[in-house]
Amino acid sequence: QVQLVESGGGLVQPGGSLRLSCAASGSIVNVYAMAWYRQAPGRERELVATITGGGVTNYADSVKGRFAISRDRGKNMVYLQMNILKPEDTAVYYCSGPFNTWGQGTQVTVSS
Repeated sequence: QVQLVESGGGLVQPGGSLRLSCAASGSIVNVYAMAWYRQAPGRERELVATITGGGVTNYADSVKGRFAISRDRGKNMVYLQMNILKPEDTAVYYCSGPFNTWGQGTQVTVSS
């Protein structure tokens, strides 16, 4: 059974940075596409970034140029580097993998 565990969320001021981590069981990050989603209060869950098994990345327009998804094959980790954070980035961020697998989420709050 695939398991995903996110970490790295927190409170940050506008303009600041955070790096989210997603620890995956097994070697799924080497083979399968992985993704980060987010859900803000009162809003639907939205796709933030994806990385394919071949390493191709894609981003929501709202985060292009500010966020970067990456992975460490040896550590079975997926990361989301978030820069120039804005209050509208406030949400619970989820890591997603194959077989409709989701982590428990990590809260990101951008506020002064």
